[in-house]
Amino acid sequence: MIADDGAPDASIRPNQIFAVSLPYPLITGERALHVVDVVEWELLTPYGLRTLSPRDAAYHGRFEGDARSRDGAYHQGTVWPWLLGPFLTSYVKVHGATDDARARADHFLNPMREHLFDAGLGQISEVFDGDAPHRPGGCFAQAWSVAEVLRTYVEDAKGMRPELLIRS
Repeated sequence: MIADDGAPDASIRPNQIFAVSLPYPLITGERALHVVDVVEWELLTPYGLRTLSPRDAAYHGRFEGDARSRDGAYHQGTVWPWLLGPFLTSYVKVHGATDDARARADHFLNPMREHLFDAGLGQISEVFDGDAPHRPGGCFAQAWSVAEVLRTYVEDAKGMRPELLIRS
């Protein structure tokens, strides 16, 4: 990416995981594995991916305060649960879709199983703090978070991919 001043933007953000997670990935092999490793190391929390690495000077680890403060943190470190989907798809893919990779993907979802009884019964919150203890924030029931966690559980952890139906 290019920053507003025209210089390359070296910030570590979750956008890069899409280059691996897409059905027809933009990168493969060692480079894809490296992306997954960096995202896991820098962005992964028990509840999703941070929107910015905590090592970045612009990082905001708490989604709190007035609307302006929350808006300022939204893309600067706040955790988005729906991003677990692309991350786990990528994780399983770069690890050869083995039983071990699927089991680890399933293990990554354990905090979400527990969260289903926290903020809203059977729901997943919109966001979480980037810093531990990763308090839930935003709305208590976010449809795309629920959908992506369910999708990745079925497709990546359990290995059940729906067949594409092509109609003429």
